[in-house]
Amino acid sequence: MRARAPALPLAPAPVPGAPGADWAALAKLLPYLWHYRWRVAVALSFLVAAKLANVGVPILLKHLVDALAIQPGDPRALLVVPAGLLIAYAALRLSTTVFTELREIVFAKATEGAARSITLSVFRHLHALSLRFHLERQTGGMTRDIERGTRAVRSLISYSIYSIIPTAIEVGLVLVYLAWKFDAWFAGITLAALVVYIAFTVSLTEWRTKFRRQMNEFDSLSHSRAIDSLLNYETVKYFNNEEFEARRYDENLEKLRRATLTSQRTLSLLNTGQQLIIATALVAILWRATQGVVDGRLTLGDLVMVNAFMIQLYVPLNFLGTIYRELKQNLTDLDRMFGLLEREREVADAPDAKPLHVERGVVRFEGVSFAYDAARPILHDLDFEIPAGKTVAVVGPSGAGKSTLARLLYRFYDVSSGRITIDGQDLRGVTQESLRAAIGIVPQDTVLFNDTVEYNIAYGRPGASHDEVVAAARAARIHAFIASTPMGYETMVGERGLKLSGGEKQRVAIARTLLKNPPILIFDEATSALDSANERAIQAELQGVARDKTALVVAHRLSTVVDAHRILVMEHGRIVERGRHLELLAQGGRYAEMWRLQQSSDAAANENARQAVTA
Repeated sequence: MRARAPALPLAPAPVPGAPGADWAALAKLLPYLWHYRWRVAVALSFLVAAKLANVGVPILLKHLVDALAIQPGDPRALLVVPAGLLIAYAALRLSTTVFTELREIVFAKATEGAARSITLSVFRHLHALSLRFHLERQTGGMTRDIERGTRAVRSLISYSIYSIIPTAIEVGLVLVYLAWKFDAWFAGITLAALVVYIAFTVSLTEWRTKFRRQMNEFDSLSHSRAIDSLLNYETVKYFNNEEFEARRYDENLEKLRRATLTSQRTLSLLNTGQQLIIATALVAILWRATQGVVDGRLTLGDLVMVNAFMIQLYVPLNFLGTIYRELKQNLTDLDRMFGLLEREREVADAPDAKPLHVERGVVRFEGVSFAYDAARPILHDLDFEIPAGKTVAVVGPSGAGKSTLARLLYRFYDVSSGRITIDGQDLRGVTQESLRAAIGIVPQDTVLFNDTVEYNIAYGRPGASHDEVVAAARAARIHAFIASTPMGYETMVGERGLKLSGGEKQRVAIARTLLKNPPILIFDEATSALDSANERAIQAELQGVARDKTALVVAHRLSTVVDAHRILVMEHGRIVERGRHLELLAQGGRYAEMWRLQQSSDAAANENARQAVTA
């Protein structure tokens, strides 16, 4: 079996902004809305009621004006004040607002619920993706895509339910009324203006979408660069590269500025064209109505009504251009977020996967070969066993494939050939959740959450009590340090735990693993970054943790594994020697050579330190 290629989408994704991509994005959104279908139906009924009331306002205004069409000084003036029409006018105005707000209240749950469901689905899926995806990702750009995608969900629902459908209903009602009440010219001019307006808006928006998309790409890129630089703050400082990072960031900001200006210029062109079309239509309609009044075919009330209709249509029509632009952008943003959701899981549970049952905790690697890239194999036909309750150490030079064993045991990747079993159960046949629940790890580089010490220790078993956390900290010999800090267990550890020293972070990692209390342990060069004193102290703690548990120890320093039940020596992805410490030394092979080199190196370091103290 060959190594898997990097994760790809399930199918070729449509080009963002293309019609196929737009419809695909909408199709993916609909199932989330279907859950709230009854709310959608009620909201639409309120919407129709609001638009009927809105269209009724100009009609009542016409009757008001016509009712007041009497000569000044006429003795009937005090008797013809249309109180009923005034009340009805006010009621219609009020009902438009009331029905609109009722629609908002009813549909808010659907909007927020759909946005929450989609965002949570993406978040869960990102955690389910392979380690390869997360090693290749740009966190800043990805979080930006999720942020914009979530906002796009709300905007799409809002624009469609609150703007597009209401505008279509209102335009239809007005066209029907104008054609029925007057002549076809009024409806014809309005309809022609609407068609020209929509055609102009769609064509120009399609043309300028590429500029908006480019602007978003530069925005994501600049955001990613900024996040990457800030996460590597210490490295920037080590090499005095603040100005280099600033220039690099500014280059992206300049690209963003130019793209934004281009987008704004095309937007101004679009807005100007839209206003010209609407103004032309208004002039034609009012000219026709004015002629009708002069000819006696229309009343002043009719002129006022037509003008009110046009003003009411003008606002949503003007907004329609903005809506279309936003819809196109929202569909592009939504498509990018759904693209994350469609990334294939490189390592997925088998359809018939069962929970892992650990009885003894025997781990076996049987003929295991593996390659991150098919062109560069890492492991070659490995066979070894970690007996129940025993510790097996793996040593060797950098690049020998030692840490890859831990990743395969955790099933961050699947083996290319062979199999890995725990108590005879192939890891590919059990659920990943149950597998990882049975394994604890103390990694070489302990990364902590930017939260309290207690939160980071309790992360080993969420829901653990404070007393259990303290007990784990005592066992890891970090309780005294925590208690000596002003905030105790509420001490914040900083971004990635940078407020703690290497030894303190390692002890937190040990406490976290102790709290989890799994039957199988992995120590992946857990002391390689520590000084000798801390290394010896933590090594003793690790041995205590591993007592009566199945443990795989990946180590660079041989002095940390002399008590292991078996030591495997790896070179170029193969096991070249195996045995206990004294047995391997007696063989005089690769292990014995590595031991002599490290012992002489340690002796030289100690002598240098002694001379420095003497001087």
